[in-house]
Amino acid sequence: MREQLLLFCNWSTLGVCAALKLPQISAVLAARSARGISLPSLLLELAGFLVFLRYQCYYEYPLLTYLEYPVLIAQDALLLLCVFHFNGNVKGAAPYLAVFVASWFVLPLQKWIIDLAMNLSTFISTASKFAQLQYLWKTRDSGAVSALTWSLASYTCATRIITTLMTTSDLTILVRFVIMLALNLWVTATVRHYRTTVVKAE
Repeated sequence: MREQLLLFCNWSTLGVCAALKLPQISAVLAARSARGISLPSLLLELAGFLVFLRYQCYYEYPLLTYLEYPVLIAQDALLLLCVFHFNGNVKGAAPYLAVFVASWFVLPLQKWIIDLAMNLSTFISTASKFAQLQYLWKTRDSGAVSALTWSLASYTCATRIITTLMTTSDLTILVRFVIMLALNLWVTATVRHYRTTVVKAE
């Protein structure tokens, strides 16, 4: 039973993450606008994903416990390019992408660097969620933000809490997923709230 639960959580997380950002990318392309999407939030999220993936690789944790992260990073990079494109400055993405690529090689140079980065990545990821929340509170408009994407992100955090408890029991990772679950649910609720508000106003 334990093994089946672990397999279900791992594969369902991978399946959900394979399409996690697609509703958001689709919404941006359909609207031909990045309205409602916070660029700082997206950049911080991408940084958090990159650090988390590098940390897991460094400590050689089981592949199935983090296999979704390369997919998430690719989707976030595509979404980042869409945001820059619809803001009229595709070339503006280049410096950020260069920093992310360079970070991949710098992070594992020393154990203390990767450990510090992982601890900071929880704060970075938390800041990314708060940046999105702040943007929603300020504009009072969910625009092209996909509630489905944020709901799916909540699900993946819940399953990763289970898989972490059943495999590595890494407290740093566990705390990260608990915080991310709470914040993803908060963003989802906020997006739905402002979408309902706009519909009522119409």
